[in-house]
Amino acid sequence: TVLGAGWDGAWFRRAYDAFGAPVGSNECAEGQIFIEPQGMCVMAGIGKETGEAAKALRSVEDRLDSKFGIVLLQPAYTKYYLNLGEISSYPPGYKENAGIFCHNNPWITCGEAVLGHGARAFETYRKICPAYLESVSEIHRTEPYVYSQMVAGKDAPTFGEAKNSWLTGTAAWTFVSISQAILGVQPELEGLRIDPCIPPEWKTITLTRRFRGAQYHITIENTDGVEHGVRALYVNGKPQEGNLIAPAAPGSVVSARVVMGN
Repeated sequence: TVLGAGWDGAWFRRAYDAFGAPVGSNECAEGQIFIEPQGMCVMAGIGKETGEAAKALRSVEDRLDSKFGIVLLQPAYTKYYLNLGEISSYPPGYKENAGIFCHNNPWITCGEAVLGHGARAFETYRKICPAYLESVSEIHRTEPYVYSQMVAGKDAPTFGEAKNSWLTGTAAWTFVSISQAILGVQPELEGLRIDPCIPPEWKTITLTRRFRGAQYHITIENTDGVEHGVRALYVNGKPQEGNLIAPAAPGSVVSARVVMGN
């Protein structure tokens, strides 16, 4: 199981090599913790109820986070490892060798939202979002309106400098992280689930979502200053059970009011 062979005590392991040795483990001299399994496992809810998920994300914050984003691994590889190959061939802090990969940072954002950590979810989102990088544009050095594939990590001499703008799948993942994880508008088979996970200082949010041919005007109220939890849902003025909006007929306009609280 993942919580058996995949758990390393404070984070999830990345893999096992062809010889059966763990990759992304405290047993390794370098490359002890990787970003990918922490995001993916927590998004899947593994260890959510038993504490491993929260412990893994705390390890990300303590060991992988930086002022320019979350690096892919730590410690960086300083020599070539035959059993690992290409990942250890890059200089420390670049590309897969402990660079900040914008593609997988949103997985941590989504993972934090799974645990109800609204402030932390938005903190991880904004670190790589172009709209928030103007103040470091002379360091970042790529276009201020597009994501880059990677940003040089904390082990690199050009820490914070981005590379390979446009060449990334980051935009799709960041759209998921802001729309479904943070704003919490989640398309499901039975309708739209509204489950925001936001910073406590956000008091009111308004948004429009098109879903199955209908248009939903959604207002989220957070006067209690919580990070997560829906206390009430009103659809076209009528109170609903839970936080799921049933699908409306194509062409219709739906008004939804969400009240956050415990």
